[in-house]
Amino acid sequence: MPPLADKVDKLFRTIRTNGREYTYDEVARGCSELSGGTFSKTYVWQLRTGQRDNPTKRHLEALAAFFRVPAAYFFDDDTAERVDAQLAIASAMGNADVRDIALRAMSMDDSGRKHLARIIREVSLLHSAASSRGPVGRDNAKSDNAKSDNAKGDSPEERGTDAAAGAGE
Repeated sequence: MPPLADKVDKLFRTIRTNGREYTYDEVARGCSELSGGTFSKTYVWQLRTGQRDNPTKRHLEALAAFFRVPAAYFFDDDTAERVDAQLAIASAMGNADVRDIALRAMSMDDSGRKHLARIIREVSLLHSAASSRGPVGRDNAKSDNAKSDNAKGDSPEERGTDAAAGAGE
């Protein structure tokens, strides 16, 4: 997808109204009102999908105004990076759990926030480690139990020949 289409798509995906994406018609009407010019929902769709990639300055300014980002978002990579970072934060704050953590952190003193940040880092590391191991299935659970039994000196071989013979079935 062309860079302009990527940026327009990102605006649609992250700047929402009532928990949903704006429709092409809503964006077209809003841009028309803001620019005093004409915008069609088809044109907005074409910009988002890369079918059109050379809009006028007036069209880009209207899109920027509608989505409440600086017009430089479409022209300047540094501005785009900064806006994208702000959009990521705003999107995360849309999650009730993230918002709750942030609100609680605001009421803490510096020491409490440092402890909370450390806890979040540790949980994140644990989550990353668990994700890299993959899901624990029935076979992995059996393997873990066998390792646990062996660690206790309770392997089938150590329990006697009958247990060892039964283990191979």
